Amino acid sequence: MFQEKDLLQFQQKGIDISIIQTQLENFRKGFPYAQIERAATIGDGILKIQGEALKEYIAAYEKDSSNLAVYKFVPASGAASRMFKALFTFMDSYKGTSNDLELLKNDHPAIYTFFKDLKKFAFYDSLKSTLASQGNEIEVLRANGEYVKILKALLTEEGLNYGGLPKGLLEFHKYDTGARTPLEEHLVEGANYCKGTDGKVYLHFTVSPQHQAKFEELIAEVKADYEHQASSEPSEFIISLSEQAPYTDTIAVDMNNQPFRLDDGSILFRPGGHGALIENVNKLDADLVFIKNIDNVVPDNLKQTTYEYKKLIGGVLLKYQAIIFDYLNQLDTQEQSEALLIEIENFLTQQLALELPAGYAQMNKADKFQFLKNKLHRPIKVCGMVKNEGEPGGGPFWTRNSDGTVSLQIVESAQIDKENSEQLAIMKNSSHFNPVDLVCGLKDYKGQKFDLLKYRDPNTGFIAYKSSGGRELKAQELPGLWNGAMADWNTLFVEVPIITFNPVKTVNDLLREQHQV
Repeated sequence: MFQEKDLLQFQQKGIDISIIQTQLENFRKGFPYAQIERAATIGDGILKIQGEALKEYIAAYEKDSSNLAVYKFVPASGAASRMFKALFTFMDSYKGTSNDLELLKNDHPAIYTFFKDLKKFAFYDSLKSTLASQGNEIEVLRANGEYVKILKALLTEEGLNYGGLPKGLLEFHKYDTGARTPLEEHLVEGANYCKGTDGKVYLHFTVSPQHQAKFEELIAEVKADYEHQASSEPSEFIISLSEQAPYTDTIAVDMNNQPFRLDDGSILFRPGGHGALIENVNKLDADLVFIKNIDNVVPDNLKQTTYEYKKLIGGVLLKYQAIIFDYLNQLDTQEQSEALLIEIENFLTQQLALELPAGYAQMNKADKFQFLKNKLHRPIKVCGMVKNEGEPGGGPFWTRNSDGTVSLQIVESAQIDKENSEQLAIMKNSSHFNPVDLVCGLKDYKGQKFDLLKYRDPNTGFIAYKSSGGRELKAQELPGLWNGAMADWNTLFVEVPIITFNPVKTVNDLLREQHQV
């Protein structure tokens, strides 16, 4: 199947042939569906914390995290092109001009809204300057219906090239002092819940190779200003960047499950999805890591709720982690009594959301203690969950694992067998979804880093259908970062308000009140 030049290609990417063979077998066999037992809901898998308890968790986080290495990890390599899909389609197909914008309202509602509210976008001034440098006046073009000229100045290399940049570098929010990009908003956020007593704020962004220089340029330009403006006391931003490792790319196949070859005879590889970023997280020397998507940011006037609930989930993690550490120390130093066994069983089942396997009751005492210790001695994550106000889909579920236990997992809708009426009914009962809002504890009770790669579930990847050069292909995504890649973690779910979830999927999302200053 493989030629010598193929083996050289694998070697250059750093991928062992055994991994390629496993991926090919995955295409042939497919991935098993998740076995969801029931939806996690308030009081049954999702904690709802409010009032004085909320304040206490926040205060505990502020006190107990101050001397820890706390990182903010932001996947930021995604291209912004999908934000502008409707604009690209219009730009490529619209041939006329119209000085009556209302004529676009019925046939092109997204375009109508975009041009009607053009001045409300944070990038308006930059777009105006770009057009002026080309000898054009933006409002004259808009009044004359020369929409394509405006879009080319926004989206293409003739102008701002927003269609070719990642979201993190686009101007999202407009302030009196100027516009801010998502990268800058994450600096402001980080200074408010990731700063240690030494004033240092650690942020890590994953970027694509072709855009790293632009990220570095923006960081160099704004870093000093935000170190003095981002919070009440000066901060020192320690910012690092990394790329998705080439060896996490996955092989593509044709519809017969044979390696997909390009015109030059080489094999096509595709990025393995956000699950590949567990490798990047694994390299951080951090106690706690907050993970949040690059586009889920709001202006300063709405950030306070975000700060509170980030500190809340951080406080929950530190509380439960302290209990886990205490039990593990007891297991190392004390007699393994029946009372301690029962206490740990109750903690795992009643507070740490783990249902023991059917065979547990038949184990002898020593094996029970070893089983419990293994379950305690794992990385821990606390995930924010928001109420599902749309169609039910992926989210928090009680899921049966390969070892017979049932635990909390974030399950994507693609992992659920919708031909199975029982599984479909459980999915439709889901009341919450995961907004990619989590905090992770990466060290054990002895202060040693966990090897996060040992806690993945390889059976939670999935296969997607794509195309290249007009030819159909199948691609494989690795277990997702916050679900399959963290499947064997201790996990807690906490409800957070919908206001903390403000992603920007299309450019017109920036017109929502949550993104207007």
